[in-house]
Amino acid sequence: MLGWFKKKLGKRQEADRPAPESGAPAEKAAAAAAETEDAAPEPQEETAPPAPPAPPPPAAEAEEDAREDGPQDTPPEPSAGQSAQAPREEPEGKQRRPGLFRRLAERLSKTRANLVSRLDAVFLGRKTIDAELFDELEEVLVTADLGVRTTLAVLDEARRRVKRDKLSDPAALKEVLKTILLEYLEEVDRPAELVMPDEGPFVIMVLGVNGVGKTTTIGKLAWKFKQAGQKVLLVAADTFRAAAIDQLKVWAERVGVDIVAQQQGADPSSVVFDALDYARPRDFDVVIIDTAGRLHTKVNLMAELQKIRRVIGKKIPGAPHETMLVVDATTGQNGISQARLFNEAVEITGLTLTKLDGTAKGGIVINICRECKIPIRFIGIGEQMEDLRDFAPQEFIDALFATGERG
Repeated sequence: MLGWFKKKLGKRQEADRPAPESGAPAEKAAAAAAETEDAAPEPQEETAPPAPPAPPPPAAEAEEDAREDGPQDTPPEPSAGQSAQAPREEPEGKQRRPGLFRRLAERLSKTRANLVSRLDAVFLGRKTIDAELFDELEEVLVTADLGVRTTLAVLDEARRRVKRDKLSDPAALKEVLKTILLEYLEEVDRPAELVMPDEGPFVIMVLGVNGVGKTTTIGKLAWKFKQAGQKVLLVAADTFRAAAIDQLKVWAERVGVDIVAQQQGADPSSVVFDALDYARPRDFDVVIIDTAGRLHTKVNLMAELQKIRRVIGKKIPGAPHETMLVVDATTGQNGISQARLFNEAVEITGLTLTKLDGTAKGGIVINICRECKIPIRFIGIGEQMEDLRDFAPQEFIDALFATGERG
């Protein structure tokens, strides 16, 4: 989600800037980047052999060369010293990717042990694809929290493809299963950039029952946007839960962003109204609104959320641009019930699944996508700021099925 936001907001800001101010820097940046690309491949080979004036021992010299060259799979251009600034984003992404992927794979280890390792055990020693194999696969998928309906749909599609392609090797069936799971995730992974506002802040309304990590997710999300260079405002509209306002204030101070809050027990819609009045003239790029997770009854909660949504829409037409539900992955099938419940009252446009590192039933990711038809925007895989990760279906499946060579 953050990727498309940066892209769309960058285009919008570029279009808004006067030509004299933006033209020259852009030209310089483009020229620097082009110069870097032309110059980079040659210095890679020419500058590596010469050693510093003071001759270090061979081992130290090799280490210095290795540090200058960077990771083996990094393209040549970032190694040129003078070009460190201009092409920074792309090479850095490539440079950090193996470590990020490894961390994701490690944090999914419990689900991998419960799902993929058990699948491997089922396939081990099998020579043919038969009914008994499919029965064992059904048990593994259901216990990994894919749910009965999703499991049956996966296996029915697998049988169809086995028959169509005349497969007989169980190893080929495993690849078929992997492909089907990826297709379920990609099927609902629709772009959110369609709702990017032409002007004014991008408003995110965050929902979720108490205890799912909603406030923590908001804090990490604010950090991600700030790291991307955006001006962020937090809104403490959960005025019912004790300490919810204080907790969000702590996160705002920690991340270094503004916050609008009133006293506990205040009308949430009034807080939101004042916050949007505060945000518009101050050129905030992103407004993230925390909401209550539980009132005295379910009816009261949903009515309050609907009221907040109406207020947002009146203040900023088309907002909220993203209505995000935070779900605790460890709750399993209960998470699907929450998604359905909130979606009935306030149309959900995206999901964040937290605590994926703490559950062996990560199959809920596939199940919730198929059952609710709502795209997953972020996944939480740990306590660190960077552990709130943009959800990429291909990366998730690769990490889930990862073997030693990549992890």
